[in-house]
Amino acid sequence: MFNIKTINNISDKGLSRLPAETYAVSPETDNPDAIILRSQKLHDMEIPSNLKVVGRAGAGTNNVPVERLGEQGIVVFNAPGANANAVKELVICGMLLACRNICQAWQYAANVEGTDEEQNKAVEAGKKKYVGYELPGRTLGVVGLGAIGVEIANAAVALGMRVVGFDPTITVKSAWKMSSAVEEMASIEELLKEADFVTFHVPLIDATMNLLNEDRIAGMKDGAVILNFARNGVVDDDAALAGIESGKINAYVCDFPAQKLKNHDRVITLPHLGASTVEAEENCAMMIADQIKDFLENGNIKNSVNFPAVKLPRGGKSRVAITHKNMPDMIARISTAVGDAGFNIFHMRNESRADLAYTLMDIESEIGDDLIQKFAAIDGVLKARQV
Repeated sequence: MFNIKTINNISDKGLSRLPAETYAVSPETDNPDAIILRSQKLHDMEIPSNLKVVGRAGAGTNNVPVERLGEQGIVVFNAPGANANAVKELVICGMLLACRNICQAWQYAANVEGTDEEQNKAVEAGKKKYVGYELPGRTLGVVGLGAIGVEIANAAVALGMRVVGFDPTITVKSAWKMSSAVEEMASIEELLKEADFVTFHVPLIDATMNLLNEDRIAGMKDGAVILNFARNGVVDDDAALAGIESGKINAYVCDFPAQKLKNHDRVITLPHLGASTVEAEENCAMMIADQIKDFLENGNIKNSVNFPAVKLPRGGKSRVAITHKNMPDMIARISTAVGDAGFNIFHMRNESRADLAYTLMDIESEIGDDLIQKFAAIDGVLKARQV
């Protein structure tokens, strides 16, 4: 029986993928095998001794101490792409809100007073202040062409926009999914010179903090629109506001309210709605549940943010999963432990990611706890378990 601790409200559609005869799922579990969460911050959490895996039902993992968990051999999963459609729709919505002055016009209409006839007259006289422009023919710059960025780029192409993109780490999988009409830019600066709208879809790390700053805004097209539905901190709010005040930026649309942004006529802030749809929450929960189930039952890793992807078909009579440091001679020491115990390896897969590595192997014979303990005693091994 595996114990799963849930934090935040996790979709029942996802949790139903963990059968009750094998999984005890509860927010009250004290020493779980796995944790599933959404937005709760875990940085101050005392890590349970039995914990093997953490699943974040969403794309970002800023609320999870990924490095600290990795150092203890705990795999962290996320759900890339599960909320892509929800974010895509909100970005398209954000562009329309900005270019058609929807929020300002709505506020104006809400404050018009008088009889219906007087209001109609006032509206006809006042609507000229909210004349906007259309999306076809305009240029959208997409910074970050992962699952979400590609969906947005393709949708904008379908709307008749010119789309330029920048992502020096784009994967082959993303490239296959992206419209051939999307133009590659050599740098963010080159993209910003071309874009009427720019949208960011990158994680918040040291390299992306204030990715859009005062210097880069100075190089943007006059009257451009900034959209940030990625992470708070990717755009320098002060620089964006200064750009609006100077007339350089037409509008700033973001998913992260702040006191300095409130009540500004050219700023639209939303309460972190990017993935807030029933469908996205269900998709994220199902993806995480499936990944955790496959990891706990078979040792396979998919969509981990700290350990490499590893998938191995079942063979032999015993399977062992080992998280360890990426060190010289580690495979030899693991193999020697198997041989010294009188067993033969049926097949094995080892992959590394930065300072961490993962070994999954099947052994031809039934093994006992003694061999697992020998693996755990090897210098550099973080966790070892029979799957």
